[in-house]
Amino acid sequence: MNRFFYTASIRILAPALMAWMGLRARRAGGDWQVLSGPRFGFYGALPVPSKAPVWVHAVSLGETRAAQPLIRALLDQGETVLLTHMTVTGRAEGASAFAVEIASGQLLQQWLPYDFPGSVRRFFAHYRPCAGVLIEREVWPNLLAAARRQGVPMMLASARFSESALRTSLKAGSVMRAAYRSFKLIYAQSLADAQRLELAGAQGVRVSGNLKFDVVLPQDKIARGRGFASDLGRRVVVIASTRETEHADFMDAIAHYLRREREHGSELHSPVLFVVIPRHPERFEEAADYLNQLGLRSVRRSELLKQGDTSTSAIQACREVDVLLGDTIGEMHWYYGLARVAIVAGSFQPLGGQNFIEACAVGVPVIVGPHTHNFAQAMQDAMQAGAAIRAATPAVALQQALELVDDPARHHKMADAGLHWVQMHEGAVQRVLSGLAQIRD
Repeated sequence: MNRFFYTASIRILAPALMAWMGLRARRAGGDWQVLSGPRFGFYGALPVPSKAPVWVHAVSLGETRAAQPLIRALLDQGETVLLTHMTVTGRAEGASAFAVEIASGQLLQQWLPYDFPGSVRRFFAHYRPCAGVLIEREVWPNLLAAARRQGVPMMLASARFSESALRTSLKAGSVMRAAYRSFKLIYAQSLADAQRLELAGAQGVRVSGNLKFDVVLPQDKIARGRGFASDLGRRVVVIASTRETEHADFMDAIAHYLRREREHGSELHSPVLFVVIPRHPERFEEAADYLNQLGLRSVRRSELLKQGDTSTSAIQACREVDVLLGDTIGEMHWYYGLARVAIVAGSFQPLGGQNFIEACAVGVPVIVGPHTHNFAQAMQDAMQAGAAIRAATPAVALQQALELVDDPARHHKMADAGLHWVQMHEGAVQRVLSGLAQIRD
């Protein structure tokens, strides 16, 4: 398929695509502005940037978090940054992380327009970026064709490219080969990713590693989480980024564990507090309802914030429950500060896994499920380093976490291994910055 037929196809399918986006927005909540002007490249009275920005596209929450070290480095160099997203969670994360720079005008946030020729042409005409950096895997044929016509050098950074992505790209034919050849430079996360990208048609592929290793940790949030845990006086197991029905699977395992403990009279001992954090906000109510169905005592993080983050009442509320439901956005580092052990979900169903590197960087031992192809090389390296272990099911993961919290020597060894492993893999941001300087020359 060439780009003419690609464009014709998305125009024919546009009503269905818009309906799907609207349904997704309704389920997720938040202001997605699915049919707003910027989604189609219309910006009305929005001012044109006075200085040509470096454009960074981070489609959703995970990519926005991954891009933060790179964006921070660009801002520190005095660049104006245009940050685009496709999802409301990505946009909210960017707004929170760069609130000061947005207020000063150094960073601009916008929706990425849909991949119609007119939409992307208007996007480039309005913002006139000096260069573009797409994070991880967002490759849109018309967008890249418009960048080439406008003379905007493009880079794909921290790229990951699975076997399934390669098969899909090859089936699409010439339209995707041309898109990948449009990049002036591609930095892949691993050698395997680089090799698959070259098979898809990409040229000039280098290996930089994963931007997530250069994460800039918000030490204030981590310190507040650790302080809360210290005042709480309970061992904490965090179950992070559950997707689909994973939260229900873990809650079933928690309920089974607690029933068994109470049958043995162990409720009189210092109990473990379980923290369950759904990945997407649309799952918060569903998770809360399921906790109630199981008869698990619970409190929401949002309720604690209303009481005051470090208030006596908030701490007491957590002493009286089995589960803290993480129903807030942008607080993962607080949760990891709270944690004795982190189970990183999105990996107990065939979904590819979620970012576990941040937990290692905080010094928290990590447990993941069997499905981690989104982080295949990083996961293999982390396990070899002794920073992470794998579990077949949520029940097994929970059992492993409970064993870890009761084994100080093993816990300390894994925590130190995680910190060292992250430090050994830093440097991707500097490599990408150097490449960006090359393509702008």
